[in-house]
Amino acid sequence: MKPESLRDLSRDELDTRVQELREQLLKLRFQQSTGQIESPQMLRGVRKDIARALTIRRQRDLDAGKQAAAKAPASSEE
Repeated sequence: MKPESLRDLSRDELDTRVQELREQLLKLRFQQSTGQIESPQMLRGVRKDIARALTIRRQRDLDAGKQAAAKAPASSEE
């Protein structure tokens, strides 16, 4: 999954996508433990997709925090 496609998603869609990827990872781990997995590289790819989605979510949180701090009036102590 490309990071550009993740950046186009809203916060709720991104959270849903992370949840779906985690469920997929769980299923792949079960397949691996039973020896039914088709491609072991799929585990690595899903883990990387989860990391990409969480990184984008964290970047958005940090950007929102910076914007909120910039808009907040500076309090002056007297």
